[in-house]
Amino acid sequence: MPKLDEKPRVFLEEFRVKNAAEDYGLADDKWDFRKFKERFRIVIVKMDNLEMEFDLIGIQPAFANAFRRIMLSEVPSMAIEKVMIKNNTSIIQDEILAHRLGLIPLKADPRLFEYRPEGATEGTEFDTLEFSLKVKCTLNKTQTKDSFRPEDLYENHSVYSSQMKWLSIGNQGSVHKDNDVGPVHGDILISKMRPGHELDLNLVAIKGIGRDHAKFSPVATATYRLLPEITLTQEVNGGDATLLQSCFSPGVIGIDSNGCAFVKDARYDSCSRNVYRYDSIKNSVILSRIRDHFIFNVESVGAMAPHVIFTESIKILRDKCKTILDELSNF
Repeated sequence: MPKLDEKPRVFLEEFRVKNAAEDYGLADDKWDFRKFKERFRIVIVKMDNLEMEFDLIGIQPAFANAFRRIMLSEVPSMAIEKVMIKNNTSIIQDEILAHRLGLIPLKADPRLFEYRPEGATEGTEFDTLEFSLKVKCTLNKTQTKDSFRPEDLYENHSVYSSQMKWLSIGNQGSVHKDNDVGPVHGDILISKMRPGHELDLNLVAIKGIGRDHAKFSPVATATYRLLPEITLTQEVNGGDATLLQSCFSPGVIGIDSNGCAFVKDARYDSCSRNVYRYDSIKNSVILSRIRDHFIFNVESVGAMAPHVIFTESIKILRDKCKTILDELSNF
């Protein structure tokens, strides 16, 4: 059996997960900042404007979960909070329409706005964005003969988020641009209409957090998992090598030119433990996960880049810790 290094691990056995009841083996560790500083690393695997995959290495589970929860529920964003309905003759009820509008993600950077004071009835240029949505469906007088397509028969038969118009408050026009505060996607379908249907709405967007309502969450998903590890304890070749390869996710197990199996990339293994179904190969592997190596996946809704969302979550956790220390010092 190959000798494993001293990384903290959770072992996946056939019918149980070994070490799972020990809080990943880190709960009783004495905190040592010097050791933490030496071991802790952040490795960005891939990143674009909407998605990021990165590794947190050498950190305790409580901190990893704190970052996840803060990104979901405490990093703020802007979202439509109130809908003033002047006219709605579409088939969508007022409440459903307001709910759909609230879930449209906005580009507005929440760091440039303040929270609206509790009890305030009127917004200001510093804490509020206003939009209008005025659309009326009519017959297309230039419709193609014998056409049955709604696009040919009617004008404005589909209402999209791109038809929302920003209404500048105070000095907002000199600070922001229309393209910087409107909907992230212009092709979000709000409603379908027919002649006689009309929408005339005023929309008010404010700054909030996901803990109050999911529409304020800046991420579509924020998840993490432990880094999988697969160790071959003996040589596996021939038909057993092909069988072993089929037990794992594509790309995890490779087969060399001599027909021998090898671990190609364990990172994206699903840890299904299918290998334990076959007596001929189940003793050939050790399945484990590294307990202090977290693979994070963050998908932004578009208002802020994912790396900015993660940075903001660190700042929020820092401020929480500072508040606790201040309270303890004054106790």
